[in-house]
This record gives sequence, structure tokens and C-alpha cells, in this order.
Amino acid sequence: MTLREQVEQDFRQRFGAAPTAVVRSPGRVNLIGEHTDYNDGFVLPIAIDREVWVALRPRDDRRVIVHSLDYDASLSFELGPLSRTGKEWGEYVKGVAWALQEAGHALKGWEGVLSGNVPRGAGLSSSAAVELAIQRAFATVSGLPWQPAPMALLGQRVENQWLGLKTGIMDQMIVAAGREDHALLIDCRDLSLQPVPVPSGAVVVVLDTGTRRGLVDSAYNERRSQCEEAARFFGVKALRDVDMATFSARMGELDPLVRRRARHVITENDRTLQAAEAMRAGDLARLGRLMDASHDSLRDDFEVTNDALNTIVALARSQQGCLGARMTGAGFGGCAVALVSPEHAEAFVQGVEAKYQQATGNTPRCYVCHAADGASVV
Repeated sequence: MTLREQVEQDFRQRFGAAPTAVVRSPGRVNLIGEHTDYNDGFVLPIAIDREVWVALRPRDDRRVIVHSLDYDASLSFELGPLSRTGKEWGEYVKGVAWALQEAGHALKGWEGVLSGNVPRGAGLSSSAAVELAIQRAFATVSGLPWQPAPMALLGQRVENQWLGLKTGIMDQMIVAAGREDHALLIDCRDLSLQPVPVPSGAVVVVLDTGTRRGLVDSAYNERRSQCEEAARFFGVKALRDVDMATFSARMGELDPLVRRRARHVITENDRTLQAAEAMRAGDLARLGRLMDASHDSLRDDFEVTNDALNTIVALARSQQGCLGARMTGAGFGGCAVALVSPEHAEAFVQGVEAKYQQATGNTPRCYVCHAADGASVV
């Protein structure tokens, strides 16, 4: 039974009728452009065909009732003034209602059933998938216009202000605006989007190390402040405004650690723009080389990989048909992403899973992914 069928069936059992709407919202994987988003830089993610689904119908009062199949738990609250009570899944639902109300939207109540297969804590944006699914549900019952960029910004507001997480805009933007068979080149300064076709000569494989990110918040905030320190040194708003020539001329004046952090961001922005060019030209070998260089920079200059990520990337690169591989997401565990020739994909997945388990004792999960549409009503 598909996830869609599960949420629809559970809705009928729970609420005694068929849902009047079903929404889906994808996870995402970033092909290249890591830790550039909060530096006003460029990112190149795809929405993936692993999703959060909500079956729902409107209510004629101001109450919202949501049951999560994944947590086997229900949430019920009245629209209006809301307060945060915890950190569990329900806070994403309440946080979305809060952000939409704060933005001046008149909301209506609804009841629904929620489930997803985006791995949690793996760096595939399961949280943004839930946020945009809930936003799409509210938009559907309340008659709100669906505009991806404003909705993405509201999703980011839920993370930053309701949940207290300092995240950039990439996750919500790709989840809101993804396009089938395309990556999106996102300019994180002005939120402009350029769809970039994923060439047919390669598939994207997500490599989940089976390790979850620990103590990331403090390391993330530390990297962020180091980048801000470098931007202040160069007298610019963000590291996106520093080119390689300027950096090379003055890098000797920077603190060695701050220099490495800045070098990653400046070279990564350049790699991301080059990667979009390579995809448009169908130059998969060049795209793979840029992905490899990105991982090495994240490992050596930004220092956000870990043994599991470095091991799975090295094993991926050694497999036949692998064009390039890198860690993806915030780092310190979670997932890597590889570009693989379609005819080698099955053997690639089997080889990486077996060798990684042998090397680490961890059980990985490898998914061949398809670039999917953003959050939608189905």
C-alpha cells in the first residue's frame, strides 16, 4: 500500500468519511552548494521522490486536528493565539499556523492524517517537507494563494522563530518550488530560481550513512559566526560578495581558521555556478569533479564531515559508474549524494551498502532518487 493510500485509509477510519483533499510535500537533496545559503550564496538542490503526505478535509470551526501515523499520536488545537509547548512533531503544525496567522492570513480549521517516508535527521529536509505539507493543507482549506517564495520564507520563520533553529532558506525553497526532472539554482540573496535540467545520463543516489548528526547546532552557529567575521574583514555584507582574486590577495591577513572557512564558501559558490553550467551542457564528468571538490573542501576547510561520511564517499567513488560523490546537508553524519551512470546504479547501491557495512558496522540505506515537483495538491 502506498503512503497516499495509507493516509487516505486511516482518514476514513478515523473521521468516518473520505478526505476532500490530499497534499504531498517532498524531501530534498542538495547536489552542490553547502553552507553557502546563510552566506547569501548559491545552492543547487533537487526535490526528491520521498515525501510527506496529508489527507484532510475542512472543518466548520477553528479547530485543527492532525494525527501522525509515524508517531502514532494526535494533536488538537484552536486557531488564534498559540504558544509553544514542546519540540515534538506537533510544534511544526502549530508553528505553521502561527506563522501564517502572523503574516495576516485568515485560517480555517481542518482535520487530517499525516505520514512520510523522508528519513528523519538524515539531512534530507524532513522538517521542511512537513512544514510545507502543513502550509499546503492550510492554503487548501483556507483558499490562500500558493506562492512558493513567500511560503518558503514563512516555513523558514517557523524554524527560526518558533523552533529556535538558525537555518537558511534553501530547504523550504526547494521543497516549495521543486520541478520534476530539474534541479533549482537558487540565489539565496534574492530568492531567484533558475530550473536546471538533470541530464539523462546520470541518476542521483542518496547514501544514508545510518549515523545521525549530534551536537550540530553549536558547530553550525560557530561556522556561521566565523563566516560573518570573514565578511566583516572584507567589508562586505556576506562572503558571496568576495571573489577568488580578492580573497587570494588578502587571505594571509586572516586568522588561519577563519581563512579556511571563508575559502570553502567562496570556492563553493564558484563550484555551484559551474555545476549548473555543466548540467545545462550535459557535461556529467565536469559535474562529478565539482561534487568531488566540494566534499574535499567541506572535509578539509569547513571541517563538517565525519568518519562515516568520508568512508561512504570514498567507497562510492571507488565503484564503477560513479561520476562524483560528496556529503550533503549540514554534515557531521546523515547523508552523502552520488552521481551514477544509470546502467551501474543497481550494482553501485549493492556495492556501497556491502562495503560500507563491512568497514563501519553501520547499516546504510541507499536510494536512487528522481527529481520531483515541490509541495502540491494531488
